[in-house]
This record gives sequence, structure tokens and C-alpha cells, in this order.
Amino acid sequence: MTIDIDPTLKDGAFSSNLYISAATVTVFSAAQNSEYMSHVRFRDAAGYIRDGLWTDNSITFAADTYDPTEVDILPPTEPTKVVCVGLNYADHAEESGMEIPNRPLLFLKPPNSVAGHGDTVTLPAGKEQVEYEAELGVVIGRQCRNVAAADAEAVIKGYTCVNDISNRDDQMIEQNWIRGKAFDGSAPIGPVVAPPEAVPDDATVELRLNGEVKQRSSRSEFIFSVPEIIEEITAYLTLEPGDVIITGTPAGVGPLSDGDQVEVEIEGIGTLKHDVTTD
Repeated sequence: MTIDIDPTLKDGAFSSNLYISAATVTVFSAAQNSEYMSHVRFRDAAGYIRDGLWTDNSITFAADTYDPTEVDILPPTEPTKVVCVGLNYADHAEESGMEIPNRPLLFLKPPNSVAGHGDTVTLPAGKEQVEYEAELGVVIGRQCRNVAAADAEAVIKGYTCVNDISNRDDQMIEQNWIRGKAFDGSAPIGPVVAPPEAVPDDATVELRLNGEVKQRSSRSEFIFSVPEIIEEITAYLTLEPGDVIITGTPAGVGPLSDGDQVEVEIEGIGTLKHDVTTD
């Protein structure tokens, strides 16, 4: 399909429902941007999957109000892929015994890795070192490629909480990290997608294990900013609406055990909660 681009449009501008990146004159169809509050997907008592708004202690959909404890909270997005950034905090690079990278280190988690708020994640069988990693998740709102850092905010739908559960037994001995990072349920996400303006540049990122704080830092400590990460990723691959970028974890990663309860709380978003089991 050939599309004529209005030469008066600036790089990264929107014309109708098209996102334009003048870097390669690549154009993709994209949904119209709209105003929204914190978005949540849930299954109601009748079994219907709904897209609602979670505010305070209630969820609203159309004219109905739901108690969050009486519905099944689902992952707030259904990504075609989860693009992950490694070593994006200097203190985590130090505790891992690795040098700070000169560009974002990227790897992928497939859709089967996604789990939701309230889920119980089954850890890989027979592994001795499976660890938690609290991370800020970026949810993409538009199909895009070759997005300049200066234009990156235009393709962000919002932010969510993620736990990048990592099987170190295999990750440390393999280069492709499929066994280490891509196993079923290895990316709990949620509970909501918060609008970008709700999450400050210095938002606190905290993980609690069985109620004890294990990680606490800020997105202001990122080595590479969210716009820089989006620019790097989209130089190589197309991001689809609903895709998630997870932006790296701070120091304090540690092991998970059968029955552990994990909470990832990020300022402006809320708290993702899930359990783990070895059964």
C-alpha cells in the first residue's frame, strides 16, 4: 500500500489515524488517541471480560460498579510481545558483576509469559535460583517503527507494574535466555494501565516479598530513559498496540520460594500482587 505523506506534517505528527516517522517515511495504521483513566481488564461473575476503570476501591464499567475482590483481574493488556531491557540501573549492574552497557540490552518474553494480578505463578521445576525483579512496564498505544526519542511520548498508552521472574539456573549458562526468561507466567503484569501523566519522572519502584521490602528505587535512576529505550527498540522492530516494554530492575533481586507472596508497587500506578508455587 502506498500512502502520500503531507509534507507539511512534522516528524512524529499524527494525521487522522496515522503515526508518521519521517526517519524512514514509514507509516502504520494506528488507533485514535483518547483520554482515559487507569484501565483494568476483568472477568465478571457472569464470565464476561470487561474493560473498566479502577479508581480507589471500585471498578466501573458502563453504569455498573464492581468490587475488585469479587471479580477476576486479568492482565491489563494482551501484548504480542514483551520487550525487556537488562541492566538499566547502575546498582543492579554492580550487584550482578557486570559493566554498565553503552546501549540498552534487549531481550524478549513471548505472550505465554504474561500473568495477571492475583495469579499464582508456577516456578520452573527443579530450579534452585528463580528470582524476582520489580520493573516499570510501558504499554504501547500505537503501531510504530523508527520512533525518535523526542516523539516517543506519542506512542505510549500508559504504565503498569511488572515482575520479571528470572530462572537464573538456565539464564546464567545460556545466551538466548529462553529457559531463563520466557517460561510460562514469568511476567506478571498489572493491575492497571495508568495514564502517563499519573506516573512522575521520579516514581518510586518497590518490591515486597511476604511483606518485607526487598527492592526500592526510582525511575529517575534509569541509565536509559523510556524515550531512549523506545527509539532503540523501534530501530529494529515494529511495536504493536498493547505491547509492553519492561525497563529494567534495581538492586535487591533475590530468590523466590514456594508459597511466597510478591507485591510490586509503583508510584502513580498501584500494586501488583501475585503468589508463587513450585507445584
